Amino acid sequence: MQLTSDFRRLGYFLLGIAVLLLIPFLAMQFTEEVNWSGGDFLVMGGLLFLFAVGIEAMLQATKQTRTRILLGLFLLVLFLLIWAELAVGIFGSPFAGS
Repeated sequence: MQLTSDFRRLGYFLLGIAVLLLIPFLAMQFTEEVNWSGGDFLVMGGLLFLFAVGIEAMLQATKQTRTRILLGLFLLVLFLLIWAELAVGIFGSPFAGS
């Protein structure tokens, strides 16, 4: 893969992260039910960035469609479990939300 297409895909990932973080930011302007601090945005941005880096690494390392699908699903489930733990504490770790 060419270097320019790698940077283009990275740009798309970063744009997607910004759009996803814009959703709670805009919701905070209209309702009291969404109350994120700067740390919340930082943690979620980092989590989304690590997920994007994992997807990029998986795309670079594998060429078979079946392997990409399985690894992509694994990364997605891992992301969702970490997100759920940070949000509501499904495993009861010290990082659990309330």
